[in-house]
Amino acid sequence: MLYLIPTPIGNLEDITIRAVNTLKSVDKILAEDTRTTGHLLKHYGIQKPMDSYHIHNEHKKLASIIQLLKEGLNIALVSDAGTPGISDPGFLLVRSAIENEIELSCLPGPSAIIPALVMSGLPCDKFYFEGFLPNKKGRQTRIKRLLDLEVTFILYESPYRVIKTLEQILELGGGERLACCGREISKLYEENIRGTVHDVINMLKSKQQVKGEFVICVEGRGSL
Repeated sequence: MLYLIPTPIGNLEDITIRAVNTLKSVDKILAEDTRTTGHLLKHYGIQKPMDSYHIHNEHKKLASIIQLLKEGLNIALVSDAGTPGISDPGFLLVRSAIENEIELSCLPGPSAIIPALVMSGLPCDKFYFEGFLPNKKGRQTRIKRLLDLEVTFILYESPYRVIKTLEQILELGGGERLACCGREISKLYEENIRGTVHDVINMLKSKQQVKGEFVICVEGRGSL
């Protein structure tokens, strides 16, 4: 069986009991970064063989992993933080496992999307998750489409691009939309910066340094 196991996005105690027990029971763990996962395994006293599985080698390793699963091994896939497959490697392996009639189990657990959305104070009965925007080509086109949605939309962004992304939203007519930038979710310095897109830009620019991964929530057109 292939197990997809969510891992903490911040506080190591966010992992579920079932996830810990599953990691203890499998034959091998595929990790986005073996150093990051090694820290988690050490914290919970788990000693299992690990192999790297990330965006740069997932195509190359796919066939050999499927073969191990066919031979009867139980394998767990984890990313550095959150649920595998959500803006992280996992989709190709899941699709191939299904095609080869291999059993799958995805455990529920940590994901940055839901706490960021709920804490934003924006409508969350319906929402759209975009993930990361394209770095260059097609970026403005995607933002225009997002601004045309009638529901709250959610973006992932790095600290190096968060202000630029918000400024592009402002330039394309979204400056008065309510927004929330969630930073360092579940970590010691967790912060939620709320206001209009214009206000949030000014608050971020007032900081000496912008750190941490961001989840940006912006209200939909129908909320205005």
